[in-house]
Amino acid sequence: MAMQAHEIEELIKAALPDASIEIRDLAGDGDHYAATVVSSAFKGKTRVQQHQIVYAALKDQMGGVLHALALTTSAPA
Repeated sequence: MAMQAHEIEELIKAALPDASIEIRDLAGDGDHYAATVVSSAFKGKTRVQQHQIVYAALKDQMGGVLHALALTTSAPA
């Protein structure tokens, strides 16, 4: 079963309430997404740490219902 973009956004928003999130379905199949996430929680964190925060927010969905997620993360300017 594929995951909807709004479900990904809801999970990320639950963990990062201040986040600005843009989700794109890359293949039209609900399995391959790209996400751009901007959050103050990323300030002072490495790119790897930022991505770990997002993956933690997605819980056990990665590798299961959500097959692939290309991430772009940053702190607000």
